[in-house]
Amino acid sequence: MKIQNPVLPGFNADPSMIRVGDTYYIANSTFEWFPGVRLHESKDMVHWNLLPSPLSTTTLLDMKGNPASGGIWAPDLSYADGKFWLIYTDVKITEGAFKDMTNYLTTATDIRGPWTDPIKVNGVGFDASLFHDKNGRKYLVQQTWDHREYRHPFNGITLTEFDTSTMKLMPKTARTIYRGTDVKLVEGPHLYNIDNQYYLFAAQGGTVFTHEEVVARSQTLDADSFESEPDGPFITNFDTPDFYLQKQGHGALVNTPSGEWYYASLVSRPWNHKNESSHDPRGWSTLGRETSIQQVSWDENGWPRVVGGHGGQVEVNAPKDAIPTEAPADNSQHDDFSSEKLDLNWNTLRIPFDANMGTVGDGKLTLIGHDSLASDFNVSMIARRWQAFNFNAQVKVTFDPFTYQQMAGLTNFYNDNHWSWVFVTLDDQKRRVIEVAENNRDTYTSYLKDDAIVIPEGTEAVWFRTQVRKDHYSYDYSFDGTTWHNIPVELDAAVLSDDYVLQTYGGFFTGAFVGLAAVDYAGYEQPATFNDFDYKELPETK
Repeated sequence: MKIQNPVLPGFNADPSMIRVGDTYYIANSTFEWFPGVRLHESKDMVHWNLLPSPLSTTTLLDMKGNPASGGIWAPDLSYADGKFWLIYTDVKITEGAFKDMTNYLTTATDIRGPWTDPIKVNGVGFDASLFHDKNGRKYLVQQTWDHREYRHPFNGITLTEFDTSTMKLMPKTARTIYRGTDVKLVEGPHLYNIDNQYYLFAAQGGTVFTHEEVVARSQTLDADSFESEPDGPFITNFDTPDFYLQKQGHGALVNTPSGEWYYASLVSRPWNHKNESSHDPRGWSTLGRETSIQQVSWDENGWPRVVGGHGGQVEVNAPKDAIPTEAPADNSQHDDFSSEKLDLNWNTLRIPFDANMGTVGDGKLTLIGHDSLASDFNVSMIARRWQAFNFNAQVKVTFDPFTYQQMAGLTNFYNDNHWSWVFVTLDDQKRRVIEVAENNRDTYTSYLKDDAIVIPEGTEAVWFRTQVRKDHYSYDYSFDGTTWHNIPVELDAAVLSDDYVLQTYGGFFTGAFVGLAAVDYAGYEQPATFNDFDYKELPETK
């Protein structure tokens, strides 16, 4: 078998991979999307199945009002003492001198839960991980934030001992064990004890095209005791601009039962418009930061090296002792909303799907209109990741607005400043109409205006479809679900990419979603009904 990278396509960033027995688990960042932390499992590293997210209650995760790309940063999953340990960070500020955040700990004996109520750990810095040493002691390892404008904000990797008798840190034990290289922006640390040496894996260079992972090692856990790997970095694509995979870096190391080694890393697959250089701009990552897995060997001096070179490989040999795992052939999804629980592929913004937002079951999804899609608080939307460059997604919508302040439809969404949608609303003649609008850097544009498509009297429902084709996308409508009409508005998919958002905003960590939404900022909570959602992936084109 071969691992085909990325193994977790679409927004699956900052992987924390572990092995428990013969099973591998990966935990990924989810930022402002609820529920928090995305989990997958596999026995062969090739085929992965989605598991329930652990942070599924507001007791474990309260993100109302969090900024875009705040929330859950770089969770760390580990296993020790007969249970899973999950360290996660809830970031409340993304812009400016400060990174107000809280690191929490929750545990579970079963990966599917239940997870314990969260323990507040600290707020020293993000990307915290828990290291279980062979001598039984435990340590929190984390990026350290420095708000002082005359210092670099990424102030090294701090190690603090964790007391399991009190389930609290011991702040007086804190020390900086590694300051990174001149590349700076050192973050995402994971610590391992291998052959009686301590190996620290850490990301550098920012999670953009200069991203990389470095390795340092030490005989002790003393302050400033770690030396960097010679001939590094361990993995990067900064100097491989024409390679299919880019931005590899932040990740975690795992060994197989038979002693092979692998490294799970974040990765992106940027594309370019036909009239652009492939080097500048290097591209637009609409699928966000995904997960790749590379094989690792050890050189004669005991340093880890990525097999095939530090740029990595698209196709990687699976573990020799892999146990074949059944998983879906692709990420296509059909949802008839017959279940009273949302499918695991669906996410909501900042808040859980509950009776305030709507209901699901008996073949329909009902969303109660609340805030606009530009809000950070009470948005009635469920959305799933773009996980392919080319796909069609469609849904049936029933909605009866009585003011233009009420809207419901199908959206392609990156964050509150970058999204578009096709929707039903009311015009000034009190007719139900179809409009297409886009929010681009928080500038809102209605494309049809006075030419909005009038829904014929007596028409109960409309069908909406989006056709995404790597560098552009469009919307269609139907009054019978069979005969489709294209709306002549072609939108630039780059607007929904990490790289485009980065040009004006520091929170650029997620990826594009396609979703269903209802808005009633008039405050009357007008509901919309959705039936038969379909997301169909299509072959990739050059």
